[in-house]
Amino acid sequence: MHMHIPKINCLRTIFSLLTLTLIWVAISTPLSTAKASDAFVFTAIPDEDESRLRQRFNKVASYLEKKLGVAVKYIPVKSYAAAVAAFRNDQVQLAWFGGLSGVRARILVSGSEAIAQGFEDQAFFNYFIAHSSTGLKRSDEFPNDIAGKIFTFGSKGSTSGRLIPEFHIRKNLKKSPNDVFQKVGFSGNHTRTIQLVQSGAYQVGAVNSKVWENEMKAGKIDLSKVSIIWKTPPYPNYQWSIRGDVDERWGAGFKTRVKEVLLGIKDPDLLASFPRTSFVPASNSDYQPILDVAKAIKLID
Repeated sequence: MHMHIPKINCLRTIFSLLTLTLIWVAISTPLSTAKASDAFVFTAIPDEDESRLRQRFNKVASYLEKKLGVAVKYIPVKSYAAAVAAFRNDQVQLAWFGGLSGVRARILVSGSEAIAQGFEDQAFFNYFIAHSSTGLKRSDEFPNDIAGKIFTFGSKGSTSGRLIPEFHIRKNLKKSPNDVFQKVGFSGNHTRTIQLVQSGAYQVGAVNSKVWENEMKAGKIDLSKVSIIWKTPPYPNYQWSIRGDVDERWGAGFKTRVKEVLLGIKDPDLLASFPRTSFVPASNSDYQPILDVAKAIKLID
């Protein structure tokens, strides 16, 4: 019998240690279902040159990672539609969308929310621009003389590159763009729109005001070749949208923390890269005007 007592005591000790370990693991396991390897991933619509976007959003990823205490990763996409698809498929949980792409994405993902927008996005505007050879000059009135010209939009899914300019073309000229212009193109992004009009490949185009300002600062615009001919009335545009299921994965209150962190961006260099003076709260209802226009011109059913 004496030979077996140490073995029994040893087994009891091992069992006790195993029980304590399991209790410790249960206590120390976070309530969220995110694994340590799970990164919080975000993307952005490709409205500018890709290298500039990477530079901007890699800085944002570092900022979010530091403030949120979780791994954060930025992934670029090739098109506006790809940004919406990545959000729908949960490849990304957060996205910097334009007005139209944000509306489209949130329709597809139940519970998703617009949580922050640039201060300037509350009353965003577009420029219609023209090559100097057209003789078109800046006016406060819609430039009816663009009819019959060669015109380029930006991306087909862009608010400022497609939705808003098409709305104003239809409103003022009472026809679809294909019936108004000699030729209609889609450049893909605002930087490219400026380049195409400046080169004379297209006579007129519509461009996001913020990208125009960025290109001006970068010395990329030759005002002897291309100039602004009209400024649109204001409309709500860019915003950060987040999926509704993030709290289930990263813990209760995570969505609120992301919103607070985005609203808390104060770094002048980071803000200037957007360019925005600050970020302010946003909600889905802010973008009802965009949804209404998209339905009116049949971009959304």
